[in-house]
Amino acid sequence: MRMKLVLAFSAAAMLAGGVAQAAPGDRMRERIRARMAEKMGANDTQVPKLAPAKTFTYGSDPAQVGDLWFPEGHINDHSAPLILFVHGGGWKRGSKDSAASRYAPAHFTASGYVYAAIDYRLVPGAKVEDQAEDVARAVKALLGDAKKLGIDRSGVVLTGHSAGAHLVALVGTDERYLKKVGLSFADIRGVIPNDGAAYDVPAQMAQAGKFMKPTYEQAFGTEPARQKALSPTAHAAAPNAPAFLLIHVQRADGIAQNKGLEAALKAAGTRVERKDFPGEGLQGHAEINRRLGDPDYAATGVVDAWLKGVFGG
Repeated sequence: MRMKLVLAFSAAAMLAGGVAQAAPGDRMRERIRARMAEKMGANDTQVPKLAPAKTFTYGSDPAQVGDLWFPEGHINDHSAPLILFVHGGGWKRGSKDSAASRYAPAHFTASGYVYAAIDYRLVPGAKVEDQAEDVARAVKALLGDAKKLGIDRSGVVLTGHSAGAHLVALVGTDERYLKKVGLSFADIRGVIPNDGAAYDVPAQMAQAGKFMKPTYEQAFGTEPARQKALSPTAHAAAPNAPAFLLIHVQRADGIAQNKGLEAALKAAGTRVERKDFPGEGLQGHAEINRRLGDPDYAATGVVDAWLKGVFGG
């Protein structure tokens, strides 16, 4: 009975967005957290999973793969904008299959976009720097086949959730990752980070409780210089990708981090909008990802309108 109470308390704390007090190296609690996060981020099984029309690789590592969906009747010589999604999972877990919205492929292709979702190398086998480079490499691979795939080279929008939000924000503010693969901000039309909360890594780590601290330290290390180098807010002085839409729910750290990135982008003269939505804790964090593309979910309409504005529709 006592064990059941402990597990119930841990789950409730996570759902409320609180910080559980885990002993260092407590693998059991980490596994419980992983299962809870997976459950909360799981796709709505009532929504049919739309099989990708095509898969692609963008490197030699087994994780450097992605899926593609096309608008109905899409002809290869007809260029359509590309939306590329990067999953979350604390930089160390998750995949394009387990941590993505089932609504998104059908919704965005019905709106006339090519939709892509990628996997990438995970910590600790790879560094966060490698993950940001993977995002850039995926864009490079798709643009390299743009004519064959019917992708508008001038119409690329990056989006990602949670850790994926951090990665697309980093690629959208620190041009080194794009330049490393022969691209630049001129190849990106916009960025939609979805409920990220590590845009200012040192500030995020300073307020992290014992439960999340190991995840951040594993991803970003303990050196202040590296933490700053991996902070989109620290890179938000111009130049940046041309436009940003920051969306988030009502998590205290997420609100602060999104407002901080918004202010830094505005100070640089970068076009940025920030929209917040109902939802708290892990449940709200998962919902804004799981339901994006659901026409009955408020964030979907906001994203649709922003995309039309960016693409001039």
